[in-house]
Amino acid sequence: EYLSFWAFSTENWSRDKREVDEIFNLIRNSYKIWLEKFQFEGIRFRHIGRRDRLPEDVLEILNNFTEETKNNSLLNFQLCLDYNGRDDIVRAINKIIASNVKVVDEKSFMDYLDTHQIPEPDLIIRTSGEIRTSGIMAYESAYAELYFTNVYFPDFDSIQFKRAILDFAARKRNFGGT
Repeated sequence: EYLSFWAFSTENWSRDKREVDEIFNLIRNSYKIWLEKFQFEGIRFRHIGRRDRLPEDVLEILNNFTEETKNNSLLNFQLCLDYNGRDDIVRAINKIIASNVKVVDEKSFMDYLDTHQIPEPDLIIRTSGEIRTSGIMAYESAYAELYFTNVYFPDFDSIQFKRAILDFAARKRNFGGT
């Protein structure tokens, strides 16, 4: 029901400007195509991540995409753009401080995270041969199952996805119990 893609981390701003621009150009150039597809398929779109550093036109596209698909419910798609889990935690703490909240528990803390509207992930798939999560949903992923593959994302197709799902389905999850 929920599928999140991490397209651009807070650290990716240090990459070559052409590469950064190309990522935002992908959004600019494909927005209308994806909006039409999401509407047809009943997919709800959300942006997860910082909003203060994105180009204004890209932020407007993300806002429009979110608004246009807010009533769709067959699948929830989150695009993590200018996102990092640690940054999200720090921003959540600052929101709590600004709200003058005196007592926080796990549930109320999660209400301040960018991901507050979505459930914690069950499975995190990491492509490209890296054996680390790089901070994706750092707080929310405590009980997520991890799947690592050497396949790079552009080549991670439906067959690769099925392999990850079958691997996940074979695991026994006990969440700290026996």
